[in-house]
Amino acid sequence: MIHTNWEQATTIKEIKCVHADAKKFIVNNVLTPGKRYEVKNETDEFYFIIDNTNRIGGFKKDYFTE
Repeated sequence: MIHTNWEQATTIKEIKCVHADAKKFIVNNVLTPGKRYEVKNETDEFYFIIDNTNRIGGFKKDYFTE
C-alpha cells in the first residue's frame, strides 16, 4: 500500500497548473491555474500531487506543464 505514504514522500518535482477545465470531472475546486504543485508520484498518464485540499490527488498530465 505505497499510496498511504505519498503525502510524506519526498517531492519528485514541481509542476504548474495551466487550466482546470475538465470535460468529465470537477477539478476547478481543487486546482488553481497558475499555481505550482509538488509531485509526489507520477505514472505515464497521471501526476499525483498535493492539491488545494492538502491531500493527495491524481490528475491527468494535460492540466499541467513542467
